[in-house]
Amino acid sequence: MADVETTDSGRQTFESIRHERAGAEYWLARQLAPLLDYQNYRNFLAVVEKARVACTRAGLAPADHFVDIDTMVDIGSGARREIADIRLSRYACYLIVQNGDPTKPVIAQGQSYFAIQTRRQEIQDDPAFGTLSEDERRLMLRREVAHHNTALASAAGQAGVSSGPDYAVFQDHGYRGLYGGRTMRDIHADKGLKKSQKILDHMGSTELAANLFRATQTEDKLKRDGARTRAQANDIHLAVGKKVRATIGDLGGVMPEHLPTPDTSIQQLERRRAKGIKGDGNKG
Repeated sequence: MADVETTDSGRQTFESIRHERAGAEYWLARQLAPLLDYQNYRNFLAVVEKARVACTRAGLAPADHFVDIDTMVDIGSGARREIADIRLSRYACYLIVQNGDPTKPVIAQGQSYFAIQTRRQEIQDDPAFGTLSEDERRLMLRREVAHHNTALASAAGQAGVSSGPDYAVFQDHGYRGLYGGRTMRDIHADKGLKKSQKILDHMGSTELAANLFRATQTEDKLKRDGARTRAQANDIHLAVGKKVRATIGDLGGVMPEHLPTPDTSIQQLERRRAKGIKGDGNKG
């Protein structure tokens, strides 16, 4: 779908409606809606709200990616008036597409487009992965896992994994496969975390990479196999987790449950980064 465009050459492309302010790129919801084949803006707002929820589930602040604003529009005879709009980050647009109506061809095409473009943007924003410190690798991979967990949730949703409890069970199956039968609760306890702390925020780069591979491969297999029930989705996640674990064993790697837990959380690293403080969050 080259740049999120349809076969109608008169239609705008995603990149063509990009705006820039103070060096930061953004998109406007009222321009994005028709591009994604939503002629009724109210229906589009429902998708935006789903994207906001997905952003929260990914552990990110929606206010950083969805900013409610007022924009001026022409109403004829040279008159203008303000209307409510939303300023969207590239990541927000990605989430909107992931939560859009999959029966719309432009949405289906857009899902592939954003997966590629988001990854390209991350590579442009960071130095070559091999030159990054362990802390920088953790931050980069944690962002990647957050992005792909959102896509994974969307794919699981197509198989009927729609409620919070259903998704927790689905995720538990993946962890059980990757961690040799250990549940999320077991992993949480092994790491000595508080109830409010997330296990993904307390993983080193190697452990995060294993979980990223689990998420991306499960998403692909859910779509490829056409999973249509929660049971099928859970079985696929468990099987993929086991396969990733077996691959680690075949390569002579350390199983994820035996990898060290960093001293610093992702949140602590982000605060350090914001203050310009460098550090090494490894235990060894």
